[in-house]
Amino acid sequence: ASSRVFVHDDIYDKFVAASAAKAKEWKAGPQFEESSLHGAQVDKIQFDKVMGYIEKGKSEGAKCVAGGERHGSTGFFVQPTVFSEVTDEMTIAKEEIFGPVSSIIRFTDVKDAIRRANNSKYGLAAGICTRDIGTAVKMAGELQAGTIWINCYNNFDMAAPFGGFKSSGIGRELGEYGLANYTETKTVYIPMDGKY
Repeated sequence: ASSRVFVHDDIYDKFVAASAAKAKEWKAGPQFEESSLHGAQVDKIQFDKVMGYIEKGKSEGAKCVAGGERHGSTGFFVQPTVFSEVTDEMTIAKEEIFGPVSSIIRFTDVKDAIRRANNSKYGLAAGICTRDIGTAVKMAGELQAGTIWINCYNNFDMAAPFGGFKSSGIGRELGEYGLANYTETKTVYIPMDGKY
C-alpha cells in the first residue's frame, strides 16, 4: 500500500497527469473477473476507513485528480484515487491507508525527501526510482523502512525477511528471521568448576 509518493518538482506535474490517467484506466471489480486489476476492500470497516481518508484528503485541501468515490453500488469497491498538492500535515500524508489511494507529494532535493519520508510513525516499506544508483543506495541506507525497493516495487522473495520499522511492526516474516517467531529460547548455566 504505497500511500505516499514523493516526486521531484521537475517532473511533478507530468507524473501527476500520468498517474491520474493510469488510475482512470485501472479496472476495479470482482477478483475472479479476468479484466479486474483491483478487488474490493476486505470488509465494510476497511471500506469506510478508506472512504474516510479520501474525504479527509478532500476536506484538508488536497486535489483529487482521479477517483475519490465508491466504485459501483454493491460491494466494498473503491475507485483508484490519486491526490496531488498533498502537504506533510495532511492526514493522507501521515497515515497508512491500505487502500487504492495515492498521495503525490512534491520535493525539491533528496535530503528533504528523506527527512520528510522518515517524519512518520510508520516504516513498512519504501520504493526508490532513479537513474543514479549511488543516490538510490544512499537513500536506502537512510530511509527508515523495513523493506526498500530500488527501481521496482512490491517484489518479494520467500528467503528475504519482511517487516516494518516503528509502528509498522516488530519482528519479521519470511526468511531465516521469520523462524524466530516460532522458537522459544532457553538459557542454561552450568558451573565449570564442578561445584554445585
